[in-house]
Amino acid sequence: MTAIQQEVIEKLQELPAEKQQEVLNFVNFLQSDKDEMGYNSFLDSTGMFAHFGVTITDEELFQTRREMWANFPRDIEL
Repeated sequence: MTAIQQEVIEKLQELPAEKQQEVLNFVNFLQSDKDEMGYNSFLDSTGMFAHFGVTITDEELFQTRREMWANFPRDIEL
């Protein structure tokens, strides 16, 4: 057992039962997030919006960015 695992167990044992359940729920969330979405899911537009049930193509995302930045001033002096 690693030092981190030992510390987590020690701190978990100090918590009341309802807080321990919250910790378990959070751990389950972290595992499901990793399993369902993968570590690199936010690096592309498909993974970025997958949990919303929305499909956005890279072209649509590129067009939206182009429109958003179209009127941004290019001659800013610092």
